[in-house]
Amino acid sequence: MRIVIAGASGFVGQMLVPELRARGADVMLLGRDPQALQAKFPDCAVSDYANLSQVLQGADLLLNLAVVNSDAGASLSAYQAVNVEFAATLAQAAQDAGVRFINVSSTHALEAANRSAYAQSKRDGVAAVNAVGGDVVHLYLPAIYGATFAGALRHLNRLPKPLARFAFGPISALKPTLSVTRLAEWLCHHARTAPRELVLSDGQGGNLTYRAVSRVMDLAAAVGGLILFALPMLILWALIRKEGDGPAIFAQPRVGRGGQVFTCYKFRTMAIGTKQAGTHEVSSAAVTPLGAKLRRYKLDELPQLWNVLWGDMSLIGPRPCLPAQEELVRLRGQAGVLDIRPGISGLAQVAGVDMSDPARLVAWDARYIALRGLILDIRLILQTALGAGQGDRVGK
Repeated sequence: MRIVIAGASGFVGQMLVPELRARGADVMLLGRDPQALQAKFPDCAVSDYANLSQVLQGADLLLNLAVVNSDAGASLSAYQAVNVEFAATLAQAAQDAGVRFINVSSTHALEAANRSAYAQSKRDGVAAVNAVGGDVVHLYLPAIYGATFAGALRHLNRLPKPLARFAFGPISALKPTLSVTRLAEWLCHHARTAPRELVLSDGQGGNLTYRAVSRVMDLAAAVGGLILFALPMLILWALIRKEGDGPAIFAQPRVGRGGQVFTCYKFRTMAIGTKQAGTHEVSSAAVTPLGAKLRRYKLDELPQLWNVLWGDMSLIGPRPCLPAQEELVRLRGQAGVLDIRPGISGLAQVAGVDMSDPARLVAWDARYIALRGLILDIRLILQTALGAGQGDRVGK
């Protein structure tokens, strides 16, 4: 594979280039000062941007690492010049040469509440590259690390290496991180077939701190919630029973971690005899008057605290679907969404994305898996408690 890299002189590039070369990639480096670039990478071919169209002939990828970072303290115009205008220039050159353009962005740009000049410039950069068109992948990356650390993790460099590695586990449980090794593997083996937008991270599957703290949070919330809401749940049970025939608790098979089917519990909000289907496939006429109120305030989800207590679900995760929703189950299996516990609430639900479009939902589920950390989980819990999202919307 032949990869042309713009902005390789930065922290990420200095770690990434040796990793790519070790995997047999043919690397060409671009910079405004080729002599300084050659000094940093004496074994690599280098060029300035004046020869960009010629350099791109026969290339597989143009990787854009050129950036003014969040800790640069630069002016808005400086951020815009590199993160927006220069990104668009590279995108145009890639399109003219028929080369796939990998536009490296930041997970900061995905945080709508982040109004910093850096985050806004990265969002504007994505828009500018999209305006150019062509074969583009927007690659959103969290903090990257290798033998050393940078950005928010840079303080770890002051510690002895064994202590830094020990401290890295709890720190990375808070927010996602990405090893430069994983980035190199992705570029060499997956970049040519990647979707237009992708969040890449190490994930939290192997992070013992995240798994332990997350489970403790689940258990504390489940036990505390069942005690705190015991009387309200009993009152709701009685009101549902009084409204009409049928059980107050609705038990339904759902697909959980590893594709295993479990029984999910909710307060019944629909008339007896309503078909077993995705909520979006059910008519709103099937919802009872009391059920409409329960769904509006998400009170129908309270019995799922039992599922959390038993370990079938977490507070936060992808919403569990029915076994009959075969396309959604298949797509989730392919995207690795079934590798984690489903949740009472999640990123997609808070964003108002339901199960009516399986591909879109799976994209949001996969985004959550890449972005998840204790800070995001706590934020989603609070947003859900404050009424964010619309829950599982029924059809018309």
